[in-house]
Amino acid sequence: MITFFKILSVLPLSLLHGLGAVLGWLVFGVSGVYRRRFLANAHQAGMGWRQWRGAVAQSGKLVAELPRLWLGAAPRCEWDNEACVKQAYAARRGIVFLTPHLGCFEIAPQRVAERFGAQYGPLTILYRPARQAWLAKVMALARERPGIRMVPTNLSGVRQMIRALRAGQAVGLLPDQVPPEGMGQWAPFFGQPAYTMTLAARLVQQTGAAVILVWGERLSWGRGFRLHFREMTTVLSPELDAAVVQINQAMEQLIRECPQQYLWGYARYKQPRSEA
Repeated sequence: MITFFKILSVLPLSLLHGLGAVLGWLVFGVSGVYRRRFLANAHQAGMGWRQWRGAVAQSGKLVAELPRLWLGAAPRCEWDNEACVKQAYAARRGIVFLTPHLGCFEIAPQRVAERFGAQYGPLTILYRPARQAWLAKVMALARERPGIRMVPTNLSGVRQMIRALRAGQAVGLLPDQVPPEGMGQWAPFFGQPAYTMTLAARLVQQTGAAVILVWGERLSWGRGFRLHFREMTTVLSPELDAAVVQINQAMEQLIRECPQQYLWGYARYKQPRSEA
């Protein structure tokens, strides 16, 4: 499988995205469980057919582009509002980058680390190895790159994130990812209770770090990606429950801007897994 990934990594991004679009519709048509969850999540968010139909192909593109992003040459990437990132780094308060499962969420840490890592220190991200040995090896090769520090999804990893922020560095999180039991709380997400991580809010509350929302738009015809950055305009509440709701609302706002690239098939409303 690693050899297969390496072969795919040299293909043009346009070809990979074309294959991925076919894959996305194939899975949507064949898997009833996936299709029902996809449609239920989209409808819960108030999305009609015109808004969610593009996401079927985009979900396949997300999978197909991984060999290129992990092992291949860096694809073209545009930056939207890079100035806010520069200002946040220069302030030396630390940065918490937050992105939902929207567009390409692999490209942001790669490009941020590449551009700012040498000057401001590595970008710290949580990492849970894949169960399959071959996939775990590929992911390690992809993410253990200059400017990125991977830390485990446990208390040790959280402490390393706090130290990084206090040193003026940055961390990255997907706050719409369902955390393990005991590491989150139930909060509304598009009007339905969803088990939501508290880590993002806790990191900001404990360190005073800046919050920057980011997502990687997948450009048409394999032209690359566009990173969108913006400061979170709402000041997070000192109350944890309220802060978690605010972060969910910020993620909803990003998703509404480009629902055709959100991963609607993700099991956002599932019960949290036990770490025991």
